[in-house]
Amino acid sequence: MKVIVTGGAGFIGSHLIRCLLSNSQNSVLNIDKLTYASQPDVLSEFELQSHYHFEQLDLVDGNSINNLVADFNPNVIFHLAAESHVDRSIESPVKFIYSNIVGSFNLLEAARNYWQGLNETKKQNFRFIHISTDEVYGDLSDDSVGFAEDMQINPSSPYSASKAASDHLVQAWFRTYGLPCIITHCSNNYGAWQHEEKLIPLMTKNAINREQLPVYGDGLQKRDWLHVLDHINALLELAEKGKVGESYNIGTGMEQTNLDIIHLICTYLNELDQKYGKENFDYKTLISHVNDRPGHDRRYVTLSDKLQNETRWKPNRSFESGLKETVAWYFNKWHNLN
Repeated sequence: MKVIVTGGAGFIGSHLIRCLLSNSQNSVLNIDKLTYASQPDVLSEFELQSHYHFEQLDLVDGNSINNLVADFNPNVIFHLAAESHVDRSIESPVKFIYSNIVGSFNLLEAARNYWQGLNETKKQNFRFIHISTDEVYGDLSDDSVGFAEDMQINPSSPYSASKAASDHLVQAWFRTYGLPCIITHCSNNYGAWQHEEKLIPLMTKNAINREQLPVYGDGLQKRDWLHVLDHINALLELAEKGKVGESYNIGTGMEQTNLDIIHLICTYLNELDQKYGKENFDYKTLISHVNDRPGHDRRYVTLSDKLQNETRWKPNRSFESGLKETVAWYFNKWHNLN
């Protein structure tokens, strides 16, 4: 299978590529513009392999994207490339408009131009998988069970608004042109190699360095957490079994407050300190509450009933086991224990 992954040097994209390349029958083209959040070293072991290809390119360059897609002749496109940090979208929304909306438009046009030239069999087997976020649904009330695919889109930040706009483009390219598209909305991802601006690696690194653990507001914002490898398994299932024109939520229902997560990180770091004979330290004393983020959504819970009913997918990890494994990975990395 020939697969294009956009944003493949990012957190989720690099894990997807590693999984795809574990099957020697797959050939992967990674298209990434290499922003501050990219980590190309994660894929360095594949650089000399004939079934891995990398192109540094911004999706805003429509002509180049069009040529790349046509030349590579993919069976599947996984579109993950996006600016994704909410705080940065508040500070500088224009980057999010270009990357997440214009970039998605250019990729859709490239995919459409390529797909329309295929024979009927290849047309039917082609898939465009657009990876979005549960944040497009906005804030979830305390009495709601969770986000379902038929809920109204109601984004709160420039980031989530730009992703919602790209979702609408994908839906329109399916409805208008017949391009075989599937949209996914995932909950908060975590795991190894995530950029340090995200909650779990940020708090873990700050704690190890005995730096402040800044908590927005009261820290009681609730999120549904999904291990990145469980997310990858869902994407691969949908590429094979998902229905074109449909959207699928990918979540676990493992709801946690930000403050509870930080407490767990502190607990796991204390256990690791004891394991490696390091100085005993109460990491919870580093917790400090700061002014809340503007437009901060209070609660996300993502229901994946549709996904689980239509495929074999279900999460393989509990949140506690996944977080403990993740904290240990960062601990080993930053203490050079790997």
